[in-house]
Amino acid sequence: MFIALLGAVLGFMHLYLWQRLIKDTTRRGRTRWILTAALVALIALLFAALILPRIVGVAGSTWLSWPGYLWFGLVGYLFLTLLVLEPVRLVLRGWAKRRPSEVSSAPAPVVDESLTLSLQVDRRLFLARAGAAAAGAASLGIVGFGAATALGPPDILRLPVRLRGLDAAFSGFRIGVVSDIHLGPLTGRAQIERIVRMINEEAPDLVAIVGDLVDGTVEELGPAAEPLRDLHSREGTFFVTGNHEYFVPDTMSWLLELDRLGVHTLRNENTVIRRGSASFNVAGVNDVTGGRHSDPPDFDRALSGLSSTVPTVLLAHQPIQVSEAAVHGVDLQLSGHTHGGQMWPFHYIVRAVAPSLSGLSVVDDTQLYVTRGAGFWGPPVRVGAPPDITVISLEPGSPAAAV
Repeated sequence: MFIALLGAVLGFMHLYLWQRLIKDTTRRGRTRWILTAALVALIALLFAALILPRIVGVAGSTWLSWPGYLWFGLVGYLFLTLLVLEPVRLVLRGWAKRRPSEVSSAPAPVVDESLTLSLQVDRRLFLARAGAAAAGAASLGIVGFGAATALGPPDILRLPVRLRGLDAAFSGFRIGVVSDIHLGPLTGRAQIERIVRMINEEAPDLVAIVGDLVDGTVEELGPAAEPLRDLHSREGTFFVTGNHEYFVPDTMSWLLELDRLGVHTLRNENTVIRRGSASFNVAGVNDVTGGRHSDPPDFDRALSGLSSTVPTVLLAHQPIQVSEAAVHGVDLQLSGHTHGGQMWPFHYIVRAVAPSLSGLSVVDDTQLYVTRGAGFWGPPVRVGAPPDITVISLEPGSPAAAV
């Protein structure tokens, strides 16, 4: 269903691009046919990038994923910039249709109709080509900037969060939060090594990987994930599934592989973090997509046996899970999934369906922190939503002081 809807949207966008960038800027003939064929080839490349990794695997599709997904990003911004230019085009359309006699107050000479038509056509072509050039330059600039941001090192965000009932023994307890790495056709071992190095440099007490780690099988991506074994923290590294973990053929194989690498999956499970007689709870729930794969989130099971007199920190991939977390009295939920919108202004669509796009917020009595994620999905482009790794420092006190 998602691919069908995305295909329909992309088909409409390409039809609009053909109209504005090819049909309006060329006369009938060979040039128009060549440009049309090139656009059709780019459409095929984009859909191949979307579909082939599921058919031939990650290794066999990397070579076309880069140009396909870069074109995906460029399509989005070409479409937007051309829409922005539509009012200008409509205003200037009248000028393009003027007859020569309409631009002068002198008596109108006898003008050959074929010459008038040729002049009008030339004006329309000039306007169309100028608009196409402006849209192309702006889009290439935006995508180039966005690609440099997406492929660059994540920002390190440091955030104090106050938890009611937290024992003073945990003052300054640091949780490294990372999400949405999307190890796959465009993200490999080097990115994992960089993320691990950056997290270790912050020396967190606990590392939380809150979903969407992989976009491929263990056989394809296992070697690239190996550096995760080098994550260091006093209390260990914990993981919860994201929706993309259920897009691979065998989710369990990844959970077993992560366990081998020292990354413990909280699969509707919990653990207690202790400092002498003081403690707080860490729990994790499966992603909501697991419900379609006989592996649904189960809050009752995830929170069973935990003391209500100490705070509970919940790892849950999607921010929408905070509503149920609040019902169960969770103090802080750590999530990802949104990518912070990834590509402005498309973040408005994400914001419409998520309780929070990024950052710290409060839902009922539960604090929700949403990281923008350290990777990307689809176009290797981030505009207005740079990647991040967040280090949360827990402090005793009223949550209102941290919001």
